[in-house]
Amino acid sequence: MHELSVVESMMSVVLRHAEANHATSVSKINLVLGEASSVMEDPVRFYFEILSKDTVAEGAELNIKRTPLAARCDDCGKDFKVVEFDFTCPECKGSKTEIISGREFQVESIEIN
Repeated sequence: MHELSVVESMMSVVLRHAEANHATSVSKINLVLGEASSVMEDPVRFYFEILSKDTVAEGAELNIKRTPLAARCDDCGKDFKVVEFDFTCPECKGSKTEIISGREFQVESIEIN
């Protein structure tokens, strides 16, 4: 149920920017949701519908772009998509890697009226 607090944070960002720009309504919210973020899309949509009620974001289209889990090898510098949580570099078989995408949950942009 942590999606509730995530959507509350998202709504705070959206409403703050809408107010700062004197918006009368928010027509679209574009989110980036990483594959490994542990945030589920359906609960996000469910809580958004509830929390946006009676706000300038009520009825806004919620677009969710999924980003894959990807890593960079510290040994050879190759970027690669992580498959089945195997962080071994496919190029040099190194195991020293860092995650470069896939944990995101952010508001990428909003469209306002």
